[in-house]
Amino acid sequence: MDIKDQLKNTVGMVKDSVSEAAHKSEAEAERASRELAGDTLTPGEKVGSVANEAKNRVQAGIDHAKVEARKEI
Repeated sequence: MDIKDQLKNTVGMVKDSVSEAAHKSEAEAERASRELAGDTLTPGEKVGSVANEAKNRVQAGIDHAKVEARKEI
């Protein structure tokens, strides 16, 4: 792999790592917000919050998989 490809791979890894951290933070913030609100949330709001947390966890997992795949290159 030449220098240009190595640099492109490194930039991609950093981008994916930052994105993974952001999605994990959003998921944790969603959970904390839901726990703080407690019973004041309607059932629909709770479902939406859980779905949003799950979406962010899946996106973080995808970003993590991208980083791991780039390590193999």
